[in-house]
Amino acid sequence: MSRHAERREQLLDKVADHLLVAGIAGSSLRPLAEAVGLSDRMLLYYFKDKEDVIAGGLARVAERLTVRLEAATASTQMPLDQLRSRLADLLLDDAIWPYMQLWLEMASLSARGEEPFRTVGKSLGEHFLEWGSAQLASANEADRARDAVHLLASLEGLVLLKSLGLDEALRGAY
Repeated sequence: MSRHAERREQLLDKVADHLLVAGIAGSSLRPLAEAVGLSDRMLLYYFKDKEDVIAGGLARVAERLTVRLEAATASTQMPLDQLRSRLADLLLDDAIWPYMQLWLEMASLSARGEEPFRTVGKSLGEHFLEWGSAQLASANEADRARDAVHLLASLEGLVLLKSLGLDEALRGAY
């Protein structure tokens, strides 16, 4: 890996940290540059533009979340209900909540058709559907793909309820 690429990787970690704290709304170019310890011009030396910085940071956040999801699941596949229950406990935990807040913010911007959030959101959604499908003990590939959609949709529903302050409604729901 070149020195430039290595430095970019280090910066992506700092960008991801900033996004998890400040969200997308608090991540204009100047605050992003300050968060990584560079000027905005120097930050753009390592990235094509602000969209590239944000897209890379969101991808890094997704990588971190995937590592946590994999750590919470066994190495064997599980039935849909068992996997949903295990992942719901994790995703609704306060330690993971900044990831979910960022995901909701990105999804909202994606729903409005804003780039890079539309493209990044679709890519991350496809990634999590593929990951979920690999975790499921469904009978065949078509069933796993269908169940992965149900898994993601039901987990997103739980995250939405928590984001709306309906924590009480979640008790015993999964």
